[in-house]
Amino acid sequence: MRIEQLTFTRFVAALLIVVFHFGSGSMHFTNEYTQFLFKQANIGVSYFFILSGFVMIIAYHKKAKVNFMDYMVNRFARIYPVYLLAILCLLFLIVVSGQFNFTEFILNLFMVQTWVPGQALVFNIPAWSLSVELVFYALFPFLYNRFYSKISFNKLIVPIILFWLISQVLFHYLINQTTFTDLFYSSEDVMYHPIFHLNEFIIGNLAGLYFVKKSSVTKNYDVHIIALVILSLIALKFPIGFSYHNGLLAVLFIPIIILLSLNNGFLTKLFNKKTFVFLGEISYGLYILQFIVWMYISDYRLNKYLGLDKAEDFLFCFFLRLFILIGLSVLSYLYIEKPARSKIKSYLSKRKKVN
Repeated sequence: MRIEQLTFTRFVAALLIVVFHFGSGSMHFTNEYTQFLFKQANIGVSYFFILSGFVMIIAYHKKAKVNFMDYMVNRFARIYPVYLLAILCLLFLIVVSGQFNFTEFILNLFMVQTWVPGQALVFNIPAWSLSVELVFYALFPFLYNRFYSKISFNKLIVPIILFWLISQVLFHYLINQTTFTDLFYSSEDVMYHPIFHLNEFIIGNLAGLYFVKKSSVTKNYDVHIIALVILSLIALKFPIGFSYHNGLLAVLFIPIIILLSLNNGFLTKLFNKKTFVFLGEISYGLYILQFIVWMYISDYRLNKYLGLDKAEDFLFCFFLRLFILIGLSVLSYLYIEKPARSKIKSYLSKRKKVN
């Protein structure tokens, strides 16, 4: 089961994250009217995690049991080829610059950087979220086989919501501490640690279970969705001391995801158009390859070869690199991501037949 209208939302989230990383130098993104959004646009990662939990249930809810190895191979085939491409592209630049660190390289290669203090944002910075996703993938077969497929939805509601609430309270407590965290994990380490993002994936699982077991009415929810998006913007504008980095906005993201999944209004018709679906499909490349584009097409090279170094050139340079990033994401999706996924799955299928 695939809900096409959700696919484009991944592109929107990835695009916001790119602006968060590289748009801060422009008044167009950081003026008094827009900075509340773009300076917190890393919440797109939180949306990814919640959506991932939701989609996993949609994809597997008809199965009596999830086979761990088959599941992990499918996940590996989906994320690792382009992830490895990003590592290799960055490796060349880092070696040439004389800044190669073997530990950082190995941690990123095996996707475990978020477990090590001070290492979450090294090498390819956006890759930290894939290190977190890997934990979700490893846990999902157990969660599904032990709980989701055996326990009724109604009995899962309270423990999952309690887990989410406790995670939020503990997270906000720890990021404001200077004693406990200084011993081994800093506040930054806590923000990127898989344990403190697990609540997003599991609450996404709960939303998926609600969708497949309790919801069935499809109708025009355009107004409701737009209202929820506006509420999300208001929450970003007036955070009142809260951090949205680790799942607090699930209270708004989940209704958006569910209502968009049930929607048959204009937004769904728009998001289901092939162009928008395709943009969603390339969003992974857009996210994981962003630092490669900005490092290869550096400010120094733009100045040297194009003479672009003034403040008024910033917006042009940003969109030039964004256009190249989108093009690279298209190529990586068509010629690396899809073929590699197909070959890995084909190899797995042949091995199963032999055995």
